[in-house]
Amino acid sequence: MKPNIKLAETTTPDGGRLILWEHDGSYCIRLNGQDLMHSKTTSSELQLGELGAEVLELQPQPLCLVGGLGLGFTLKSLLANGGAGARIQVAELIPEIVEWNRTLLAHVNGSLLNDRRVEVVLKDVWSVLMNSAPAQYDVLALDVDNGPTAMVQKQNSRLYSRKGLQRIATVLKPEGRALFWSAREEPAFAERLARAGFKVRVVPALLYPSAKRFSVSIYVADKLPPQVEAPLKDERDEADDLEP
Repeated sequence: MKPNIKLAETTTPDGGRLILWEHDGSYCIRLNGQDLMHSKTTSSELQLGELGAEVLELQPQPLCLVGGLGLGFTLKSLLANGGAGARIQVAELIPEIVEWNRTLLAHVNGSLLNDRRVEVVLKDVWSVLMNSAPAQYDVLALDVDNGPTAMVQKQNSRLYSRKGLQRIATVLKPEGRALFWSAREEPAFAERLARAGFKVRVVPALLYPSAKRFSVSIYVADKLPPQVEAPLKDERDEADDLEP
């Protein structure tokens, strides 16, 4: 049996141990010993990119923001399907992940970072969103952490809060689309998206092509025209206000 080979290691902002492993030609990034992403389970990341490309290919010079580089499979899908005129910004919090892609993983998807359509932003995607202009993006593809239930960094939960979703709606262009990868189905999150002004559908996704069951969920949130009256605030909104 071929061994697992540790290629590189770093620490997350929350103090977690992040390690890049190689085994028999496949690659895995683990957080505190738990698989975070794997080069053999990429179907959902590719599907995330395909769902974003549906919007990008309709615009002459669209702009997409990808939250989280990972192993680059969402970026690969967006570049392959989004059209020659698409511009894609990739926000990655951990610089070492970008470096690993450019060097140790250059033969996987790392070479895509040199595509003229790609801009890498070494910042937390939250910071990028908070400093973006209104109606700046056609698509937001967010594969951040573990989805609405944070795993890598507790502050990532801000993206999925009421405030975060309102900000996402602000930076999206009319009829723009936000996509959220989630390790599990989160009904409360779908309701929160709807209250933030999105038309929501949940797309089940496979981890790999031959999988016998859907393991993850992709939340597709299409921005709706402004409502005449804002929805009434309820107790769940109050709880969202308390989120970081």
